Amino acid sequence: QVHLVESGGGLVQAGGSLRLSCAASARTFSNYALGWFRQPPGKEREFVAAISWSGVTTNYADSVKGRFTISRDNAKNTVYLQMNSLKPEDTAVYACAADHFGLGYESPTKYAHWGQGTQVSVSS
Repeated sequence: QVHLVESGGGLVQAGGSLRLSCAASARTFSNYALGWFRQPPGKEREFVAAISWSGVTTNYADSVKGRFTISRDNAKNTVYLQMNSLKPEDTAVYACAADHFGLGYESPTKYAHWGQGTQVSVSS
């Protein structure tokens, strides 16, 4: 079982930055791909970014490419999402998810373990 806890959300002005963290309880954290997904108000959940279990492969939604960066620190059992140049349309609940030996897929169905999420609000 993997327990995921996100932190780092908050309110920021457009153009600002936030760094989200997701701490995992898994003893074999390095064997899991990690993904970030978001659900804007009134909309479906959507893929944001993912990193493979090896850390070699990263994958981004077109809407965040060049602005967001996903990274992992296996020594700290933590995955990060650095978000720069934030826009009002980035406002959403952001959740991390884990996929055993995954390759960083975009589909949420590939991920068996989910955190509760953290709110990110970007004002114009």
